[in-house]
Amino acid sequence: MPPEEISETERVREFFSARAARWDTRFPDDGPAYASAVGELGLHEGDVVLDAGCGTGRALPHLRDAVGARGVVLGADLTPEMLSAAQSADRGGIAQLILADVSRLPLSAGRLDAVFAAGLISHLPDPASGLRELARVVRPHGTLALFHPVGRAALAARKGRALTSEDVRAEPNLRALLDGSGWRLSSYADEDDRYLALATRTP
Repeated sequence: MPPEEISETERVREFFSARAARWDTRFPDDGPAYASAVGELGLHEGDVVLDAGCGTGRALPHLRDAVGARGVVLGADLTPEMLSAAQSADRGGIAQLILADVSRLPLSAGRLDAVFAAGLISHLPDPASGLRELARVVRPHGTLALFHPVGRAALAARKGRALTSEDVRAEPNLRALLDGSGWRLSSYADEDDRYLALATRTP
């Protein structure tokens, strides 16, 4: 791995480790947005789904409800403190939590029916590589959801930043990135109260 990628990965880990204990209290009202986004994944009873970059596991209960008792829910995150917070919130009992970089998942090819990823894409040191890895572990015609509980403009305003044309989450950029990484963008919503891009794994 190039030194700059190691540095970026460590930066992301340090950012989230320092905030893990208070993460859920910072965003207490996001539950309905997570539930709605999971509902658009089209999961079925018995499916195998990964929450990539699961953090404290806010999506895990909704994913478990969607796949039922026969399904498998995995949550992967590279920050131990985030996974500990998920355990403390009693979310470890409904999912298998994995300490892993989503760009190098310990999963076999085609293992998953779907991937849910909240706030992930902008934190990947190499988004194309990360999306290719997610494509590797998803079966053909499986689904990817890239989600955030607020849209790009609202998030930029929250952080005191301006939107730029280079934003990886902008539709033209994301579409091209997905096309080159084993995915096809099937729907795109960037609204004040949610960001949700759905993509299908190409054969």
